[in-house]
Amino acid sequence: MPHSYNTIILETDDHGIATVTISRPKKLNALNRAVLDELYEVFGEIRKDETVAAVIVTGAGEKAFVAGADIKELRELDGSSGQIASEKGQRIFQFIEDSRKPVVAAVNGYALGGGAELAMACHLRVAGSNAAFGLPEVGLGLIPGYGGTQRLSHITGRARALDMILTARQVQAEEALEMGLVNRVAEEAPVEAARSLIQKILANGPVAIRHAIEAVYQSGEKKGFETEAELFSELCGTEDFREGTSAFLEKRKPNFEGK
Repeated sequence: MPHSYNTIILETDDHGIATVTISRPKKLNALNRAVLDELYEVFGEIRKDETVAAVIVTGAGEKAFVAGADIKELRELDGSSGQIASEKGQRIFQFIEDSRKPVVAAVNGYALGGGAELAMACHLRVAGSNAAFGLPEVGLGLIPGYGGTQRLSHITGRARALDMILTARQVQAEEALEMGLVNRVAEEAPVEAARSLIQKILANGPVAIRHAIEAVYQSGEKKGFETEAELFSELCGTEDFREGTSAFLEKRKPNFEGK
């Protein structure tokens, strides 16, 4: 029997694989406060459920995994609330990354902004052939604020991370594979490819799997996340941020003045 939330569907199969589907298809599964809160709640439930051995995270529909943050909510941020929002997103995505049950993102369509950050918080990523990754925040007068500056540079190296972040360009599935951003490009549906990958993982020792995940992530740096949140909050108080988000909502090119 599927468990239902307002913005997320949680299903668990007979093999102990939970599928977390972000379900706001009319909004291309954009992250708003409700989605973030329910992600935290869902992963808390998964963490306590001894019948769950691994997790797939995906988005409803064919167009998007998660097409970014909800710009209308983002537009409301200022310097103070921006810091809170960034730290909240970081905390929830860190909670996902801290899972000792393998978490695989099955990326269908767009994974932009917060969507790319969510995918990177998962331990592994399987992309459909139509997947597109991007961190377009500089086009809004912002930087990635949910851990994207840190995780992307750790995954791909600094030069490739800066290329994506500073140009705000989108990376298609094959290039994402070449640069190490995804682990597989699926010929079949990405959820099924993710399920096959998980089954290979679960054939191994469960305690060893948990310890391997923990050992790999012990090499992470916490300071960078703090700096990201501080800089994100500073940008939320700038005129460029107001102009960038206004231009996005008004479907026009932004006129940045560097203020």
